[in-house]
Amino acid sequence: MGTLRVERLDGSDSGILLLGLERPEAKNALGRQLLREITEALATIAEDLSLRVVVLHSLVPGVFCAGADLKERSGMSQEEATAFVMQLRATFTALENLPMPTLAAIEGAALGGGLELALACDLRVVGGSAKLGLPETSLAIIPGAGGTQRLPRLIGRARAKELIFTARRFGAAEALRYGIADRITEAGQALESALGLAREILPNGPVALRAAKEAIDRGLDLDRPGGLSLEAACYAKVIPTKDRLEGLAAFKEKRKPKYRGE
Repeated sequence: MGTLRVERLDGSDSGILLLGLERPEAKNALGRQLLREITEALATIAEDLSLRVVVLHSLVPGVFCAGADLKERSGMSQEEATAFVMQLRATFTALENLPMPTLAAIEGAALGGGLELALACDLRVVGGSAKLGLPETSLAIIPGAGGTQRLPRLIGRARAKELIFTARRFGAAEALRYGIADRITEAGQALESALGLAREILPNGPVALRAAKEAIDRGLDLDRPGGLSLEAACYAKVIPTKDRLEGLAAFKEKRKPKYRGE
């Protein structure tokens, strides 16, 4: 039985892909099978130019992802545990590196590796009853799937240290105030809100969206001159596209553009 449901939307939502975590007996804990299915799905998604937005969510009521499967972890040797965490880190990096925008719709618990998974997405929509946190130090370990790197880049060094050092759990309002959540909504409405955000993104030029994501993500690791040079290189990718000409024509003709990702 699979633990990840991949659903490609159609009709007016064509171009949106839903990745649904579905491991109810373990509260979507990240075990070997779920991790393998996520890894395989991401490899396919990365090569699919027809996809414009990816939305990660949970199909298990009351939980997004409870983190790593500690029951499974307890049966691993030190070498196996190290290899598993390395694979987690690599998979979350593959999610972060997807060329199209990615959104996480969070309901319920998003703890440890579950929050690290959401942090690898571009944007996060959080339901009102969600509980988030990186509790690893309370288990005498540290966030090992990118949390110590992505969280401070997102919310600042001191705030990230506070949350990691204390292992404190926090809710949706605090997540929004810290900048971890980009939007919050009533409990149970995170997926619908994330889909609304995806629909705002969907009509825009696919090549431009990918170029903008690359310029932002890679530019943050460069100094200002290097970032500006990267921006110029990314802009150069959109100049020869048919979409750019379509955008100009639609503006002139006062109609909505129809972009094809070409």
